[in-house]
Amino acid sequence: MVAHLLRLKIALLRNSLRRSTMQLVGLAIGALYGLGILGTALVGLAVLGTQGPEVVGMVLVLAGSALFLGWLIIPVVASGLDMTLDPARFSTYSIPMRQLLAGLALSGFIGIPGAITLLASMGTAAAWWQHPGAAAVALFCGAVAALTCVVASRAITAASASLASSRKFKDLSGVVLLVPLVLLGPITTSLTAGVQGVRDYLPDLANTVSWTPLGAVWAVPAAVAAGQWAAAGGKLAIALAALAVLTWIWKACLAKALVTPPHAGNSRRSAGNLGFFRVFPASPAGAVAARSLTYWFRDPRYSAGLIIAPLLPLVFVFASSQAAGGGSTGVVLGLGGALAAFLVVWSISSDISYDNTAFALHLGAGVPGAADRAGRAAAAGILALALGILYALAGAVISGSWALLPATLGLTIGAVGSGLGLASVFSARFTMNAPLPGDSPLKSKPGNNFSAMVVQFSGFAGVGVLVVPELVLTTIALAGNRPALGWISLATGAVLGAVFLAAGLRIGARLYDRRAPELLLAVSADR
Repeated sequence: MVAHLLRLKIALLRNSLRRSTMQLVGLAIGALYGLGILGTALVGLAVLGTQGPEVVGMVLVLAGSALFLGWLIIPVVASGLDMTLDPARFSTYSIPMRQLLAGLALSGFIGIPGAITLLASMGTAAAWWQHPGAAAVALFCGAVAALTCVVASRAITAASASLASSRKFKDLSGVVLLVPLVLLGPITTSLTAGVQGVRDYLPDLANTVSWTPLGAVWAVPAAVAAGQWAAAGGKLAIALAALAVLTWIWKACLAKALVTPPHAGNSRRSAGNLGFFRVFPASPAGAVAARSLTYWFRDPRYSAGLIIAPLLPLVFVFASSQAAGGGSTGVVLGLGGALAAFLVVWSISSDISYDNTAFALHLGAGVPGAADRAGRAAAAGILALALGILYALAGAVISGSWALLPATLGLTIGAVGSGLGLASVFSARFTMNAPLPGDSPLKSKPGNNFSAMVVQFSGFAGVGVLVVPELVLTTIALAGNRPALGWISLATGAVLGAVFLAAGLRIGARLYDRRAPELLLAVSADR
């Protein structure tokens, strides 16, 4: 049965590559990138071997602990990244739990992350080339470490799935976990500064971590090289015990998940609460706008954008303060707000893909293309303009230069109008492998991910070309302190934004009316 599961994983991977040339290209690029990292790591380990056992052990313990933490964190923030051999698909089969665990664990090495982790972990033996006994032990400990990483990732994924029985809890946790990812730059910079200040503390830190499940397995070869056999045995026992505990947790959570179907929590709703449908007019476009705006606040795939976009200007402010001492904080905040507004409106380029089979409601109700395009654009435009204007006002307050506010507003309005127009065309022309309704915003399915990435970057470039006039005027106005150009930028942004929005809605409506059945087939084929 274990061998059958491994063959199934290989067959699924092979078939997905045959189905999409772009996915094959993406896998090849990922494999080359992974091999580059592996080669660099192995060379670094061989060079590290010229140092004494204490230095080698310290580096391996700290680096191995970081690797272990990565395998613990990534499955939480990107759950469902590997959709093959999803345990939920085996709930109707009577597969013995022991064989299922073994098959799923070993299948974790069939893929770029698992294979690179296994080779790099066992490759730590290269750092002990001056100590053959420690090198032999490092091979065994590397295999144990790689298996522990895979089992830990499976265990924490299963545990989070079993705990998140509430739909609201799952949606909220998935969105909140995106915050540290967006702020990764400032967090990394702060941690780097802190580490530089406690460089002398690293040996003590490594020694402490070596007696924990995080670093015990990596410290065993160092203890063997130093002749500390009792310490080596104790740390190996800790490592094996950690693997056993993680396996037990995974087994318990998986056993519960296989017999407990997921549910969306309490589905009761109070009667008479129409939400945004009370605000918009009773027309096809108004109904689409109300539906879309509801999704922006209740669907984690949309609300994640409302979390990420407002944080980006703050990241830019942090970066500018590090580079220029914070003198241009207000200007950077205003320009960052324009970018954040664009990211919000561009998300509707995937609107139909996010709808999935619910898109059939539009076709069944006979919603015309003009109403569909206008309603979706209105919902995103309201949020984007509110966000961009808020940051433009905040930038003017911080910089104390209200005369330059029109320049920032011109860029924001131009980016919103141009972005909505082009996104309306792209949404009616292209579809992508989007997360299914109810899934994590970071969840992905096998398919045309590489081609979708090319389409998205093409859209970014297209909007960049459309907003060149506003961008040039705004840049000159802010850099040269010329308020008159700011008013010209505002007028240009309003006019060009309106023109590109109207053109995009018209072209998108024509594409929608002509390709609506094809779009439904494309977004529901992999349901």
